[in-house]
Parts: sequence; structure tokens; C-alpha cells
Amino acid sequence: MVRAWRLPAGGRVTRDSSGGAGRNEGFSQGQPRVAPRATDARWLRVGIGEFAVSDKREDMITTVALGSCVAVCLTEPAAGVAGMLHFLLPEARINPERARVEPAVFADSGIPLLFHAAYGLGAQKKRCKVRLVGGADIAGHGSEGILNVGRRNVLAARRVLWRNGILIDGEEVGGSVPRTVTMAVASGQVTVRVDGRVIADF
Repeated sequence: MVRAWRLPAGGRVTRDSSGGAGRNEGFSQGQPRVAPRATDARWLRVGIGEFAVSDKREDMITTVALGSCVAVCLTEPAAGVAGMLHFLLPEARINPERARVEPAVFADSGIPLLFHAAYGLGAQKKRCKVRLVGGADIAGHGSEGILNVGRRNVLAARRVLWRNGILIDGEEVGGSVPRTVTMAVASGQVTVRVDGRVIADF
């Protein structure tokens, strides 16, 4: 059976046997930490604080209006699994209560959820490839400004991935314009558009 998992904004993470939930930066193989939802949809649309994972070859995963947020695009070619997370903020400690009920909103709690969901569909960590898109400075705070949430989001994603031994296969980050991202499950190809024009295809 084809399976896909999605944790909408406001959705809750299932607790593991140890009683833990929410933030967990570990990428160790294990049971997925999201409630499964079967879908036959061709298009999986990911909103802010959501993620989707699929092993259905004809599926396309997409997110729109990606400004200072970052899309973490994961593919595992051997297992035929692909997934995307659209997170809003870098760290769960910014708002622990929100992180408890909406962990996919934050880089450090959302990225592990994406990986655990992919593991549940047969992905192997050592074969996973990751690309990052987004992190724009929409408000014009400048590359070094503490208020540049986009830059902070990109740095947070890199930090979580590097700490867990995941190499980043490619990036389309920064700038000052919102992006639309589409990912093909069959090939793992990520296409990035601005105002309908393709600016990256990798």
C-alpha cells in the first residue's frame, strides 16, 4: 500500500514508548514519530509548519510563498522516498508551547520528524540526500542582522543536519523574493520558481 505522512499545523506528534514527544534532534533509525495518513493525492501541498513524505512515484510535493521560511527537501533514491518540510522558525525554544503542538514549525524539532517519517517508508539515513530552499530576507534586514529570520533559518537547518551527519546536496537560499518549490517523488528533482519562472532545477 502506498503511504504518505503529513503533520498539519496544529497536528500532534505521537509519543514514543519512552514518553518523549516534540523536539528530538536525533536522526537514529526507529519508528516514525508522526501519525500516518494514507492519501492517493497526486499533489501533496505543504503549508507553513507542515511536512509530507511519500513513496508513490507519481506524487508531486509542493509548497508556495516560501519567504524567510525554509523548505527541507529529502530524497532517498534507492527506497523511492521523498519528503518536504516547510518550517517557519529556527529553534523550538523560541516558543516551547507552540513547539509542543506544532513541532514542524521549527527547524530543530521539524527536521527530525521529516527523517523519521521517511524511515517509516523504508528510507535509510546513509542514502538520504537533502536540499534546502528559501531563507529569503523579505523584510530587508540585511545579511548580518539578528532580525534576518531567513538567514537564521538556513543556519539552523544546516546545524541540525550537520550535527546528525547529513550532507547537504544543494541549496537555493537567501535573496529577497519568495519562492515556490516542487519536488518529484519519482526522481527527487527539486524545481524552484519565482513569479512562475524557473530559477533552479536540481
